Amino acid sequence: MSLQDRLLALKQENQQRIEDAKELGDLDKIRVNLLGKKGPITEVLRGMRDLEASERPKVGAFANAIRDELKTAIDVQRKALEQEAIANKLAKETIDVTLPGAPVRQGTPHILQQTIDDLEDFFMGMGYQVVDGYEVEEDHYNFEMLNIPADHPARDMQDTFYIDQELLLRTQTSASQARTLERHDFSKGPLKMVSPGRVYRRDNDDATHSHQFHQMEGLVIDKHITMGDLKGTLLAMAQHVLGADRKIRLRPSYFPFTEPSVEVDISCFKCGGTGCAVCKQSGWIEVLGAGMVHPNVLIAAGVDPEVYGGFAFGVGPDRLAMLKYGVDDIRSFYTDDVRFLEQFQTEG
Repeated sequence: MSLQDRLLALKQENQQRIEDAKELGDLDKIRVNLLGKKGPITEVLRGMRDLEASERPKVGAFANAIRDELKTAIDVQRKALEQEAIANKLAKETIDVTLPGAPVRQGTPHILQQTIDDLEDFFMGMGYQVVDGYEVEEDHYNFEMLNIPADHPARDMQDTFYIDQELLLRTQTSASQARTLERHDFSKGPLKMVSPGRVYRRDNDDATHSHQFHQMEGLVIDKHITMGDLKGTLLAMAQHVLGADRKIRLRPSYFPFTEPSVEVDISCFKCGGTGCAVCKQSGWIEVLGAGMVHPNVLIAAGVDPEVYGGFAFGVGPDRLAMLKYGVDDIRSFYTDDVRFLEQFQTEG
């Protein structure tokens, strides 16, 4: 059998093997065994040394053609097997996009944020605007504009975190009151605002105190505002948050930015006012401070106290949340105990 005949026989034999290969691994074995240095084609070509010199180019060209045809057949089969593997993988991993998706568990706003949001909704329903303030505030707005000059004894009531001589971490959201009052145009109507946010005081943390807590400042300035307007507003807020049967009472107090000033108590939600451990047998629970805006605060903001007046109050969302949900330690709000926080899921 001539060398050409042997090469043709190798081609015919291995073409069928290539077409029958079902795995890429099997095809690679055929390629190595057939076209490698120790493969049958190489072995046939070694017999060329016995040919006449004039025959060697013809046989060599014929052998290269056979090798190229086999390589092409292997490449074609490899592409077919790769496409088949991709098709099989896609068939197995097909997703039915019409099926309902798996529910994704979502978090819920922190209970203090829920309380703040509820208060904001309540006051916006009464025509108030919500004003953001600065947690890093100027001494001028945090104290001086609120009738608390540098030598005022009221500064001793609030241990302050100072950054430098002029900047501090605000001790009250009332600083937003001073800024808003200073730029308000009363020709466009009265000023009705609330400003919620974090405040900071150098206090020792315990069950009822924290160096960081939340406050919501409220302010109304217009003509003919009375203490009756203040009491009606606070009663409506207390009943909205803590129950429609709540009552409030006002007790004289002192704040440098209001005159007269009052402490506001709410009838105990636990005993209804008869006296219990929660209200210390008094029937009342202190919830916030308020009063009529001091004329000096109006003058500092460029507002004529002979024409305009109003009331201000500062309520603690932390305090309200503690009362509403029976939380006895304010520090629970600031820990990452998911068991505690998950008790206050929002609806929907």
